[in-house]
Amino acid sequence: RVTLLELMMVKVNDKNSVTSEEMNVFVRHADFLAVCFQEKCGAVLKLTAAADAQDEEALVTIRLLDVLCEMTSNNSQLEHLQTFPGLLETAVDTLRLTHLAGKQAVNIFTATHAVTGQEGISHPAVGFKSHLIRLIGNLCYKNKENQDKV
Repeated sequence: RVTLLELMMVKVNDKNSVTSEEMNVFVRHADFLAVCFQEKCGAVLKLTAAADAQDEEALVTIRLLDVLCEMTSNNSQLEHLQTFPGLLETAVDTLRLTHLAGKQAVNIFTATHAVTGQEGISHPAVGFKSHLIRLIGNLCYKNKENQDKV
């Protein structure tokens, strides 16, 4: 599942080679991806326990968030996802929960707290909060109703 989502990321990122037919397919799949993210977003919170650092559901959720961020960066998919029921609320609630989880344990969700010394950033959840903020920002872009909700 992670590999499939990474392939979707590559295709969504390559805006020059995407045909209008492929764009329609992405829009149809956006609902499915949004529902999957809404159902699985809590799995990422399990990553605060060191034993769960390779939890497959959490890794899938992180990739789902990445794909949704890219999809909402594209105007043709943005309007569709801005009106998707509950996506904005789920993103805001998940951001609150990851913020609290980061305060209660080692904060694995931000790069500034995850790096110690000269080692590289290796934890899969690093940057999760920034991607949530990006998704929330994209969903609020030129959308007064969503801005008022946030």
